[in-house]
Amino acid sequence: WILFCPHISVHKTFTAVVTSTFSPSVFTMAPKKGSKTAKKAVPTKAPTKADPLFPSRPRSFNVGGAIRPAGRDLSRFVRWPKYVRIQRQRAVLYQRLKVPPSINQFTKAIGKNEAASVFNLLNKYRPETAAAKKQRIKETAAAVAAGKEAPAKVPHQIKFGLKHVTTLIEEKKAQLVLIACDVDPIELVLWLPALCRKMDVPFLIVKDKARLGTLVHQKTAAAVCLTGVNKEDESQLKIFRDLGIEKFNKNNELVRKWGGGIMGLKTQAKLDKRAKAIAAEEAKKAASLRA
Repeated sequence: WILFCPHISVHKTFTAVVTSTFSPSVFTMAPKKGSKTAKKAVPTKAPTKADPLFPSRPRSFNVGGAIRPAGRDLSRFVRWPKYVRIQRQRAVLYQRLKVPPSINQFTKAIGKNEAASVFNLLNKYRPETAAAKKQRIKETAAAVAAGKEAPAKVPHQIKFGLKHVTTLIEEKKAQLVLIACDVDPIELVLWLPALCRKMDVPFLIVKDKARLGTLVHQKTAAAVCLTGVNKEDESQLKIFRDLGIEKFNKNNELVRKWGGGIMGLKTQAKLDKRAKAIAAEEAKKAASLRA
């Protein structure tokens, strides 16, 4: 019929035909089978009771969650710094190996209360700081220049430094010597107790080198000594001198007793087991002899 209608353009006619033929109203999707029918009812299971023998433990898979049991001590698996490992190995070696008396005596430091009393006394005689000394020298110079009398020095103060302390002990000027228990290397002060005993100078072994260093404005100090005290502190100094003579200078056990020789827990258990086996064997032999 397009041929007999010349007034209608071919393009418009083709468009109309295609639109009418392929419209959505012409082609509709077939309904799905069983869409209108009711779904089959799924049988529901009765809720199960939790088994008391195997309780459910929900896990957390976040970072550091349920990967390891909570509360476990992981200190054995930590890679500690080298200085910590050396400290611990040294402590274990001091327990395991036989330690001669001259080294073992440094483990017998005075108690906490005694140390507190000694340090209270020494705090009164701390040496002047560098700034205070500089100020005193300036004042002395100004007084001398003005023709006045120079201010007097501090009469009593703590002496420190290994060479200085050694000289004072040799000259028997030291009244009381304090030696640190944790000097490293120990050879620096190993001979100092023997020298004090020889010169009849009372000494005390105290904890620790950092605490002694604080007294003399240093990081650490191996040994310090007092050459004298004020009149009001003489009775207290005498008490500490007597304590040093009794506990260190004239303590023969300290000079003779070896240290160390303490085995680990596994070795102790092994030795106990061996001793029990030997005792059982001896008992069997004794029983067979009686029979």
